[in-house]
Amino acid sequence: MGKIIAIANQKGGVGKTTTSVNLAASLGVLEKRVLLIDADPQANASSGLGIDVENVEIGTYQILEHSHTPKEAIIKCSAPNVDIIPSHIDLVAIEIELVDKENREYMLKKALESVKDDYDFIIIDCAPSLGLLTLNALTAADSVIIPIQCEYFALEGLGKLLNTIKSIQKIHNADLDIEGLLLTMFDSRLRLSNQVVEEVQKHFNDMVFDTIIQRNVKLSEAPSFGESIINYDATSKGATNYLHLAQEVIKKNSK
Repeated sequence: MGKIIAIANQKGGVGKTTTSVNLAASLGVLEKRVLLIDADPQANASSGLGIDVENVEIGTYQILEHSHTPKEAIIKCSAPNVDIIPSHIDLVAIEIELVDKENREYMLKKALESVKDDYDFIIIDCAPSLGLLTLNALTAADSVIIPIQCEYFALEGLGKLLNTIKSIQKIHNADLDIEGLLLTMFDSRLRLSNQVVEEVQKHFNDMVFDTIIQRNVKLSEAPSFGESIINYDATSKGATNYLHLAQEVIKKNSK
């Protein structure tokens, strides 16, 4: 049975989509079967893996409103062993459309029951908000990875996200775990980056992944070619970082 991991943080620009795409690709290279779900209306995870988002006819929107099954929405992508359920700008409307529905927080969980056994890992790229889309992702997930940017406002909003996770655990998903806090965009030359790492490790100890994602030009370039960092430049620092993260995730889930 596949482990469902949401990548969530209501702050934008912290590396959620970069992590979703490249963790999925790294797990695929390590011979795990992976489904990536793009649950962000910006659809960056979809375009980052070469999907033409303008022409998506069946995607996350349709599976959330249960007009199509996940199997109908799945697309094979260039990353080995990775399938994707793409997003489209239409997904913006789903929060309004679901608001009056009964059990609206469980729409994604219910939809994924039919494909959960087909994959080793299902990765959900969440929108940068704590709205109904992210709530659906966290209700469906077994665990959550929280990317934290190694910059001044890194911890701002983290308390709010952790409180949201606690309330989801109480009301919707008692089994939701924190897979780990992931430090991203680290620049060893900056004193501030090192201070953020120390601060986060001091406060959260074992909750923090050993792997730190370093700032890397190739990581920024890869999405414009519609490729993961593994396909774009397997020798880059970014590829090495995400392969190490994938190994950590596999090790953590093989106990």
